[in-house]
Amino acid sequence: MQKRQLEELLQQVKDGTVDVKEAASRIELTPFVDIGYAKVDTQRELRQGIPEVIYGAGKNAEQMKGIVLAMREKGQRTILITRLTMDKATTLQEQFAMAYYEEAEIGVVGEFPVPDCKGKIVIATGGTSDHKVAEEAALTAEVLGNRVERLYDVGVAGVHRLLAHADCLRDANVVIAIAGMEGALASVIGGLVDCPVIAVPTSVGYGASFGGLTALLAMLNSCASGVSVVNIDNGFGAGYLASMINHRTKES
Repeated sequence: MQKRQLEELLQQVKDGTVDVKEAASRIELTPFVDIGYAKVDTQRELRQGIPEVIYGAGKNAEQMKGIVLAMREKGQRTILITRLTMDKATTLQEQFAMAYYEEAEIGVVGEFPVPDCKGKIVIATGGTSDHKVAEEAALTAEVLGNRVERLYDVGVAGVHRLLAHADCLRDANVVIAIAGMEGALASVIGGLVDCPVIAVPTSVGYGASFGGLTALLAMLNSCASGVSVVNIDNGFGAGYLASMINHRTKES
């Protein structure tokens, strides 16, 4: 049972259109569905406000089909699949109405929800090479009901490109700063805005970037307060966390 369904049921109990015994029988006592190779968490939205997301890497298309079916049977309208390769996506699209975003390796079964909060998430990247991670973050945030604005290729090598969008940055409830190389973008943005900044190091860079480790350590050592860091190339984690912050932020 999803949060929306539970709220509707409780309202019916309050209104007297459903009695307590019937309501109790409708509420799922088992918090997951066991389909053998996976235990699908059907009550995650009730606990965390966000339903379970399918991590596509390491799963074959048939396994993901079974998980999607279990989610849909329990009323989940929109299902996000991350790290989904094109060949697996093609197989899934034979059975489900699914939009596939190749650059981000994301599949979305069902329709995107209408944004349900007024706040805005801004996603800024150091360069065009960071688009893959940025789109994973952006699409994740949009699937979770957020307004997203993209500021791509505004790295510190030409800091005037970033400063030209200062107003946009200051209007954000959360900024996701995505960069490889030396990862300086997060610190610069952190010094310009009064909202949380989520830094995402990417594996973009030459040899001494060590696959994103240099950017990770630089972001962890940011001198700007209010900067938090997720793992290398973890656009999903950044988009998810930004959504949680954005949905709790009250606009003045």
